[in-house]
Amino acid sequence: MSTARILYLGALGSALVCLGSFGMGDLPRNSPVVTDSGWAWVSYGHGKTLSSIVFWAGVGAMVFAWIRLGRRIRYGTGDIGTGDIGTEDIGNTTEDDALSVRSLRRAALLWAAPLVVAAPLYSRDVYAYLAQSALLREGFNPYTDGPAHYPGPLLDSMAQVWTATTAPYGPLFMGLGRAVVEITGDHVILGVLAMRLVLLPGLFLALWAIPRLATHFGASPQSGLWLVLFNPMVLIHLIGGPHVELLMMGVLVAGVVLALQGRHIAGLAVLGVAVSIKVTAGIAVPFVVWIWLSHIRPERESADTTRTAPGASGSDRVRAFAAVAAVPGAVFGASTLVLGLGVGWLHGLSWADRIINWFTIPTAVGHVVTWVAAPFTALNLQEVLPVTRGIGSVCLALILVGLWWWGRHDERSAVTGMVLAMLAVLLLEPSTLPWYYTWALCLAAALTLSDRMRMTVVGVSTFMLVAFQPDDSIWFYRPPYLILALAVSALAAVSLTHRDPLRLGRIVRTSPPTAAT
Repeated sequence: MSTARILYLGALGSALVCLGSFGMGDLPRNSPVVTDSGWAWVSYGHGKTLSSIVFWAGVGAMVFAWIRLGRRIRYGTGDIGTGDIGTEDIGNTTEDDALSVRSLRRAALLWAAPLVVAAPLYSRDVYAYLAQSALLREGFNPYTDGPAHYPGPLLDSMAQVWTATTAPYGPLFMGLGRAVVEITGDHVILGVLAMRLVLLPGLFLALWAIPRLATHFGASPQSGLWLVLFNPMVLIHLIGGPHVELLMMGVLVAGVVLALQGRHIAGLAVLGVAVSIKVTAGIAVPFVVWIWLSHIRPERESADTTRTAPGASGSDRVRAFAAVAAVPGAVFGASTLVLGLGVGWLHGLSWADRIINWFTIPTAVGHVVTWVAAPFTALNLQEVLPVTRGIGSVCLALILVGLWWWGRHDERSAVTGMVLAMLAVLLLEPSTLPWYYTWALCLAAALTLSDRMRMTVVGVSTFMLVAFQPDDSIWFYRPPYLILALAVSALAAVSLTHRDPLRLGRIVRTSPPTAAT
């Protein structure tokens, strides 16, 4: 299969996901547009069965095309992998014009385009964004008041578990949300489409920054684009969701690239914008100190070989530390003053404790403790989780400090420290959801990943598309379905380096020939 056909197959899969979303996704509740359009039949009965077939065929096509594209970028036009693929298949990626960065950027937009008009998928968060923004428009404070204060179609459509909770998002994003609902009012469908348009600049920024990030460290820019922006989990969750991580991801990686290019103040200002969108981006900010100090000219290096930043004088360090604290802080402070609601988002962060899945270590340990203790005593999971999550938070704080110090040597170690720090947050915070993994993925484009790591990314990404369902349900606590999700994910991971992991070709080759007529 040619590279162009692989890319078109992924775009076709995206279109099928879009079509299937209107029966499988999180449609707005009590919406006259849905009921009066004549298409409500696709969301129940045989219509939903048809939607399911179309949707999962699209997901399958996107994952298949993503894996084939990954093999093509890694091994060449012959898709060589390990195992049963012969050396005669070796090709050269540089001879394939469809694999140029420019062509891949266009193809990524082609994969993303159908999802812009899809029904919300895998989450009802977009309705929460709109409901919280409507609160702000109506004069309430979304950092102290829950969406239940303003009944209406936006409240009806969001996940009811969050109706009394406050917003955890940064002041800039809340301001953008208010601008959306000022234009669209309480119209749910127009609000969803407008919110996607507000988040889409994150995609364009990522398309600009990710190849530059990879090239800066000698990694493949094509592999960086493949890892992040052709990843079906990223596209379907961030654009099909949609989620604020789409905007934060683009701004975050753009700020890091500017810092790596020596434009430290500009990079820090952009990172301040990322923090103003979602505070998680702030994890990357302290590592910019080491990037800045690594750019100090080598001739400034002192004879003292114990210096942690070669070539950096005391005044250099003071200036770098002060700028890293002051510039993002000033940007965040300015956006906070403009919104005029203070730092109430801090309280909103605590509501994540309501999410319970075993994909974080503290929650998984909590489950194990209750299961092990079950034959002897009845332990309530809700009583165990505060303990395990508290221990996890302490461990996370220590690990983040350790990673920051570990990243002091040069640019590469600083960016690697950023990736590991994001990953530590994902594993040790109280709860993790699929789209959170983009925090680490967008920065991991700087690294030249081994085949084993690439397989891990494929397996986890596929699992996040199967174990989490498009209607916001999950298979984590349904063993038969969970086993199926794990099997499909393992097959996808192995397929990255093996052309025919199930040996189906051998069955075809050994089948007896048909008798001649």
